[in-house]
Amino acid sequence: MTTPQRVWYEGAAYHNTARGNHRNDIFSDDEDFQYYLTVLEGALLYYGNHNYQLICYCLMDNYVHLMIKTDDKPLANLISRISSIYTRYFNRKYNYIGHLFQDRYYSELIEDDKQMLKTSRYIHLNPVKAKMIETSSEYRWSSYTMFIGKKEEKLINSEIVLKYFKYEERFMLYKEFIKTKI
Repeated sequence: MTTPQRVWYEGAAYHNTARGNHRNDIFSDDEDFQYYLTVLEGALLYYGNHNYQLICYCLMDNYVHLMIKTDDKPLANLISRISSIYTRYFNRKYNYIGHLFQDRYYSELIEDDKQMLKTSRYIHLNPVKAKMIETSSEYRWSSYTMFIGKKEEKLINSEIVLKYFKYEERFMLYKEFIKTKI
């Protein structure tokens, strides 16, 4: 049986998730989280001519959330590269055999501005909802601190979301937007 092809639209944004096989952890220590971000950065550079833009992310112990805007190519090659390089690293480091990730990655089309905002909030609130921390700014492995101006922006293009807020107050307004759902 063949795997159904994903729907893709040029220039669209997608919320992508990948979970550990059997819901097992895919990150065991800080080095793992950092290595995943390095692989993500490398894949974005490798496919630089396709102009993928990482909008936001959150790496949890057993899954990842990535919101990515495409340009002229679907995400399959980018996500496949990230997953395969990270899986090889993880399997070597932990002497693990088999699939690291459960199934293919999940991808949801972001259809409008409201969904774009709600999805970014959902991604950034994941560690809070999981009761790992009290506020999103405490979590090291998400792009939230870049969205509120506390950390220099790296890897992401937050303006895709922050453009919905008054420019001079965008960091504070985004922070308030996140708090409204807690």
